[in-house]
Amino acid sequence: MPAISPRHLCSIAAALTLTLAAPATTSLADTPDSAALREVLFVGNNWDGTADVIKSTGDFAKIGRINVIPDKDERMAEINADPIKWIYFMAIRNSVGEGHDQFVDDMYATPDGTAMVVSRPSFADVVSIDLATGDINWRFPVSGYRSDHMAVSPDGTRVAVSASTSNTVHVLDIATGEQVGRFATGDKPHENVFSKDGKYIWNMSIGDVNTATDAPWLDWTKGDRRITVVDASTFQQVKVIDMRERLDAIGLDDYSDAVRPAAFSPDESKLYFQVSFFNGFFEYDVATDKITRTKTLPKNPETSEDRTTWVNDSRHHGITMKPDGSKLCVAGTMDDYAVVVDRATLQEGPLVPASKPYWSTVSGDGKACVVSESGADQVTAIDFATGGKLVSVPVGDHPQRVRLARVPADWTGPSAS
Repeated sequence: MPAISPRHLCSIAAALTLTLAAPATTSLADTPDSAALREVLFVGNNWDGTADVIKSTGDFAKIGRINVIPDKDERMAEINADPIKWIYFMAIRNSVGEGHDQFVDDMYATPDGTAMVVSRPSFADVVSIDLATGDINWRFPVSGYRSDHMAVSPDGTRVAVSASTSNTVHVLDIATGEQVGRFATGDKPHENVFSKDGKYIWNMSIGDVNTATDAPWLDWTKGDRRITVVDASTFQQVKVIDMRERLDAIGLDDYSDAVRPAAFSPDESKLYFQVSFFNGFFEYDVATDKITRTKTLPKNPETSEDRTTWVNDSRHHGITMKPDGSKLCVAGTMDDYAVVVDRATLQEGPLVPASKPYWSTVSGDGKACVVSESGADQVTAIDFATGGKLVSVPVGDHPQRVRLARVPADWTGPSAS
């Protein structure tokens, strides 16, 4: 790729500032059959291969459950017949899976609410599952041997999925599963975010999180970690952001530059992001290309300081923002709490005890933060206004990603289940 001048970079940054936003979910008003749909939350139960569907507000009660691995026998036969696939399958189980298979990482609904699209790390694929029957509509094997986080375009027609071991993001037609584009990333692509207008895709690569070289002075062994921004039409790279340079510029050379979950402000000017090993988050100004604030959150005195004991190099993993931009909600994964943070002052509220919270998202009405407690097999809603716990709801084994979605108004589960 030809060198980009500083002046050109500034122009790109200015353009991106006007278009960036948190991943959008198609509103009911944008859906032709919206009257027949209801808003819900999808909860991916990674270790048992199911997704619970719960109410998006109120008591967050369970509505139904979906088996996301109805083809498990067929997939396992393929893996057992291929020594290389079997080696990677077992490596996923014994490293990132903490001794368990990873059957569901991320999931979204199609705009018409008839299907759930799911990335399945251990099967290295993405599938579309018919919500009425539980059958698979289509399957897309990703390049390499593991699929990871996804993002859906603002119009709901495309889904981007990270292929961890091939340093690639595939962009698929959500209705057919056909690939419409792909692009290269840094090592181990993770989080994906579409810009609000759908013109750009941001990908965050996290590098090697399963090695034991976790001391700050060994950070360089973790690989090429960067944010890659591409044109969502041509899939050509328009910008690369290496947080190593930005962290060094403010004297934080001992901090990891592996960007984990992230959330954009409503005015699209700021990015709030977590990095490996850090109990807190950073504020990044898109236009000036600088880290502007650092927020360190409390440590749990019961949490071991041995970094090799932290799951996949995470200390905190999960951050979301109240729709009006006034509050952030952070999952303090290894410190066993979740907390609401005032965005203006960065003052945290009460620490809400939670067992290895792995993700946070916003409720359908925007009044609560919903975190997945992977250590307790439940999701917990926290009031943005008070920072206090509202309710916990049991789900399946090891919940991780939680996403807003829409399903038919009378749906209670696949007819075949």
